[in-house]
Amino acid sequence: MNPVIISLLAIVGLALVGVGGDTLLRLAGAGVKFIDWKFFILGLIVYASTAIGWFFALKYIKFSTVGVYYSLASLLFLIIIGHFYFKETLSPREIFGMVLGVASIILLRNI
Repeated sequence: MNPVIISLLAIVGLALVGVGGDTLLRLAGAGVKFIDWKFFILGLIVYASTAIGWFFALKYIKFSTVGVYYSLASLLFLIIIGHFYFKETLSPREIFGMVLGVASIILLRNI
């Protein structure tokens, strides 16, 4: 398989792991205590684990566009978790922002 495609799939996986870290950090601050250290430390470990994947992704994808791919994948995963787990809703403005994010991928596509 093409290394660029593998890297793009890795970025999507990294985004999913990163959103898992975001979710843990949100849970760390959502309780009665100021900080739930169990969720906080676990969230930090999850974030640190993504550095290995970044090494491989940055090897094959242009530095100037890798962040856009990661950001869009993270955005989509955050929206899904926010909507289904935290029961958050999206405004029309936020939906329009997502559409623009997808448009940016189309414009920056280099594969």
